[in-house]
Amino acid sequence: MYGFQGTLVRTKPKPVSPKLTRSFRRRAKRELLSPSALLPPHPHPTDGMAPPAPNPPKSSSPSQPSGKSEVTDLKLQLRQLAGSIAPGSDDSRRELFKKVISFMTVGIDVSAAFSEMVMCSATSDVVLKKMCYLYVCNYARSNPDLALLTINFLQKDCRDEDPMIRGLALRSLSSLRVANLVEYLVAPLTSGLRDSSPYVRMVAAIGVLKLYHISPSTCLDSDFPAMLKSLMLNDPDAQVVANCMSSLQEIWNLEAGNLEEVSREREALLSKQVVYYLLNRIREFNEWAQCLVLELASKYIPSDSNEIFDIMNLLEDRLQHANSAVVLATIKLFLFLTMSMADVHQQVYERIKAPLLTLVSSGGPEQSFAVLSHLHLLVMRAPILFSSDYKHFYCQYSEPSYVKKLKLEMLTSIANESNTYEIVTELCEYVANVDVSISRESIRAIGKIALQQYDVNAIVDRLLQFLEMEKDYVTAETLVLVKDLLRKYPQWSHDCIAVVGNISSKNVQEPKGKAALIWMLGEYSNDMLDAPYILESLLENWDEEHAPEVRLHLLTATMKCFFKRPPEAQKALGAALAAGLADSHQDVHDRALFYYRLLQYDVSVAERLVNPPKQAVSVFADTQSSEIKDRIFEEFNSLSVLYQQPAYMFTDKEHRGPFEFAEELGSLSLDPDTVENVIPVQSYGSSDNDLLLGSFEKEDGRAVANNDSAYSAPGYSTSLIPDADFLNLTTPSIPSQPSSVLVDLLGLGTPDTPPPPALKLNPKGVLDPGSFQRKWGQLTTTVSQELALNPQGVAALAAPQALLRHMQGRSIQCIASGGQPPNLKFFFFAQRDGETSSFFLVECLINTSSAKAQIKIKTEDPSLSEPFSALFQSALTELSPS
Repeated sequence: MYGFQGTLVRTKPKPVSPKLTRSFRRRAKRELLSPSALLPPHPHPTDGMAPPAPNPPKSSSPSQPSGKSEVTDLKLQLRQLAGSIAPGSDDSRRELFKKVISFMTVGIDVSAAFSEMVMCSATSDVVLKKMCYLYVCNYARSNPDLALLTINFLQKDCRDEDPMIRGLALRSLSSLRVANLVEYLVAPLTSGLRDSSPYVRMVAAIGVLKLYHISPSTCLDSDFPAMLKSLMLNDPDAQVVANCMSSLQEIWNLEAGNLEEVSREREALLSKQVVYYLLNRIREFNEWAQCLVLELASKYIPSDSNEIFDIMNLLEDRLQHANSAVVLATIKLFLFLTMSMADVHQQVYERIKAPLLTLVSSGGPEQSFAVLSHLHLLVMRAPILFSSDYKHFYCQYSEPSYVKKLKLEMLTSIANESNTYEIVTELCEYVANVDVSISRESIRAIGKIALQQYDVNAIVDRLLQFLEMEKDYVTAETLVLVKDLLRKYPQWSHDCIAVVGNISSKNVQEPKGKAALIWMLGEYSNDMLDAPYILESLLENWDEEHAPEVRLHLLTATMKCFFKRPPEAQKALGAALAAGLADSHQDVHDRALFYYRLLQYDVSVAERLVNPPKQAVSVFADTQSSEIKDRIFEEFNSLSVLYQQPAYMFTDKEHRGPFEFAEELGSLSLDPDTVENVIPVQSYGSSDNDLLLGSFEKEDGRAVANNDSAYSAPGYSTSLIPDADFLNLTTPSIPSQPSSVLVDLLGLGTPDTPPPPALKLNPKGVLDPGSFQRKWGQLTTTVSQELALNPQGVAALAAPQALLRHMQGRSIQCIASGGQPPNLKFFFFAQRDGETSSFFLVECLINTSSAKAQIKIKTEDPSLSEPFSALFQSALTELSPS
């Protein structure tokens, strides 16, 4: 932590002094004579350090203290050496300090020696001071009264002639983090920012940030941000500039006081003068500082395309940097700058391929995974650009499984007509891998490629060969994949069923594989002669089947089989319904009861529900919505890309920056004490509606695209009803309520819809954050749409406060705002004039790069949604620079 560990390691331990040895002998003698020596040692508090190690057996070694007597002996020896100037006293103090630090490191409470350690710190030995500072900082927060004893000597050291001691003392003073001692920190920080040594200025810049975390008001009242800004723009040392920039960014991101001042300071950090000054000095910074500068530049909005090209030409050589973080930060900047320039954006993709592929092959597995995760995100957005580089994503034998899995996903994404054969051939080799997880992922990857309609004939033949490998996990994964293929390509049923029919259900143990096999037994029972009898044998082992998924599929498959082969499946259906009704699992019981009542009501209706004519599935729903993917892209070069989740899904509330995301479902969480906490609400476009439907709803809801691919169940005799008289249930009555659509279809016409009432807003509407949060969670979204902004409005958003003032002039109030350009987020509310309970709540996401705004409106009166939406859009499109 303080840089003295190397000194401790390289220093040869000296023999224990005779005086110290005698003290340990006296302690050992007392312990032998004391009854407490027979008891196990009492655990010591850890004081926030690492958890204490298991108590070792009693030993006379001085490095393993077991009671308070050891600390008492150290205190006595430290007190004897305090102020001593005898030859060798510094060496003795150093040995004692090492013991104190070692005891503190393993969790032993040595805070009793606080005053003695402070007294011994009066020395010019840098190593002793480092150890003393470490000790003081460790116990200051838990012992604030003792920390007061350190103020004098730390302030004195801040004026030492040695810049190293000045810097160490200032760092320790700002690391005490005791609110009562803030007043003693202002003067040393002020002097440190003006110190002649760059090391001291560098420490002082970070010390200002520590002061802000302890007392924001003290930091701002002392005008430290202005001093940091001046130092950032004028200091010759690059590391000082980097520390000032880092502190300023964090201070203004966390500050929630005067919104106009905070907004003005944030804009100043993103001004052309500051950004160009930092970019021109970027080669002077270390890797960490370069990443900070590039991250800051990615939020800057250039005025024209020439400025974009100037920045990219200046940073071209950063793509060749050896550090992967610098390369990724540069790529993020290039991608964000060219977001609105389609042709240049594509050229950026072509340009960044080589650096990324070089980093993947040149670094260790951890670096490869991080770079591959970002490469995977880019592949998902533009797979065609990477399709010719598929061989770079072949798995190597020595790679860890997490890297292999990511490469398999990328091979799946870039597969097309030109490379499918080579990719599938390579994936087939991985199926025999000794790593079971890689084998499974390889089969799934082959299936995904097949579902993309690439080289289906060859893939189906290879999949059927996997069923002959006689490995449980291979068979299970292949059956699941064959089921999905048959749902999309029913014309392949004859070839697949011929092979699947030879598989014994006893050889399939995994629930997903067994469920897929049962699905095929029910769906294609006409083509599988033994289907009813296989289902009967599975029903006999109902109680031994622990997976509810399998039992649910067994119920449905038996029903389907009954509709296709009634005489053979009648007995099996009765047994399935009886077993399902007696099942302890609620879903299984409910489905069995539903089927039984359905059969009692009308067998033909039951067939239409359970076994309707189905259209082949054209598209399988993606696991992630397009909005989630776009949000991950906006968080490029962060952990969001590695986790494949937006930051709000895995970060704590206090680390979410200007936005505070409470739940994945998008509920709003607003703190009454702040106005910059906002929550995203997931929006689903028309392409994402399928995510809310079940598989059968998706199939039945799609339009018929190809009549040859549809298939239906054969007819049956309605006189053949299963023997299920063991339960006498009445048929529930189904009330019929014709909707307005049905009335219109019957030619009766629909009632005229009255025009929406004129809408007038209350210019003095008031709504507190708590009520806003409650209403936002209770109300449903009535309007969700995207709006294009005019260029004047985008220019005005360079100062987000302009939008707030503009909307306020239209009686629409902002309750929360946040984000950094180009992504801004606002929450507005408005109140209908003359009514105290009618509110309109709005979430507005604005991307200044694409000049688009996404609007969501919630209201207590849905009939007023459209009038208010038109009013809000009109106000937004009228935005222009004042």
